Amino acid sequence: MIKLGVLDQVYVSEGRTAMDSLKEAARLAQVTEALGYTRYWVSEHHAFPAIAFSSPEVLIAHLAAATSR
Repeated sequence: MIKLGVLDQVYVSEGRTAMDSLKEAARLAQVTEALGYTRYWVSEHHAFPAIAFSSPEVLIAHLAAATSR
């Protein structure tokens, strides 16, 4: 069996806010969890305005609050 994962960099698209992107990331985490994916990866970026976060630890806490595992 192949284990699947998702890499989400939480990009902020033109015309959207960082909060919009963070809400979308939480929804994506919920969907991937429901589909049985085994990993949800996030990356660390600093001083890059197109990314909604710079601290993976804070983003992981946000995503963990929206999922059960």
